[in-house]
Amino acid sequence: MTEPGQGQDPERTGSGAARLKNWWRPEGMWRRGIILAVLAVLVGLLMLLHGRVPNTVGNLGSLLETFLPWAGIAIPLLLILALLRRSATALIALLLPVVAWVSLFGGQLTGKSGSGGDLTVATHNVDADNPDPAGTAKDIAAAGADVVALEELTAEALPAYKKGLAAAYPYSAVKGTVGIWSKRPLSDAAPVNIKMGWTRALRATVTAADGQKVAVYVAHLPSVRVKVAAGFTANQRDESAAALGRAISHDPAGKVVLLGDLNGTMNDRSLAPVTSQMRSAQGAAGDGFGFTWPAGFPMARIDQIMVRGLEPVSAWSLPATGSDHLPVAASVKL
Repeated sequence: MTEPGQGQDPERTGSGAARLKNWWRPEGMWRRGIILAVLAVLVGLLMLLHGRVPNTVGNLGSLLETFLPWAGIAIPLLLILALLRRSATALIALLLPVVAWVSLFGGQLTGKSGSGGDLTVATHNVDADNPDPAGTAKDIAAAGADVVALEELTAEALPAYKKGLAAAYPYSAVKGTVGIWSKRPLSDAAPVNIKMGWTRALRATVTAADGQKVAVYVAHLPSVRVKVAAGFTANQRDESAAALGRAISHDPAGKVVLLGDLNGTMNDRSLAPVTSQMRSAQGAAGDGFGFTWPAGFPMARIDQIMVRGLEPVSAWSLPATGSDHLPVAASVKL
């Protein structure tokens, strides 16, 4: 028989402070968790140097940039593992991905929306398989935007959209599978060639209340897919983005708005022909990330409102409709 206190584990019998001290022993806490530390550094470098990830193999760079904000999910996971492993090295290494994520996306966590604005615009990919186009048109009209752009229009659903929007929007133009509806006078509507083989973009001039002319582009760039053999199939979208960028760069209008489903985010380098010359309304005046797709659980903002020569005041997502995309709206100063 042992005497009281003999043969017992001091870690189990000591005070709470003693147990805490023993739980985090200096011996080995710097050597433990080396693999976790390496993973943390890799995550941080991947975020900071995302532009160096090549697109030559499966467009991996663009795929990473499409979902780049979600790389931050690794941070709490690695934090939990570092605490369980009692690794000071891993905890310190975690500072790199934290700083990287905050520097890239910290601004999205603060509200930037203001009030006022001279023109409110909205865009919505209504989904070719939308089961309720009449209801979607009603929802869009209720949002009250001055200018509405719709993408993925079908011949079967188009009459429902025209009927649902006619009362609120006396001016409209439809080219191919995209359309624009306006409360203000609309002129010069014409297709824009984005190398698709059929019309998925248009340009029109909207006359604002004070008489100023605003060039409005509506575009639906080609869809992208992730396939095991081919990777991120974005080549056709990239070619269309280059064509759209050329059209906008040659536009003599001083005030330009781009509305549409670009099937890419502002982080995606392949959209640089467009994003390099325009500002994102959501990025400049939105609250949060403004993810728009898929509507059930939005993971990326691929539906964009961009401006040139205009000042975004506020930007927001609208409630879900029968589409697999969320509509988005923004108010701008002329």
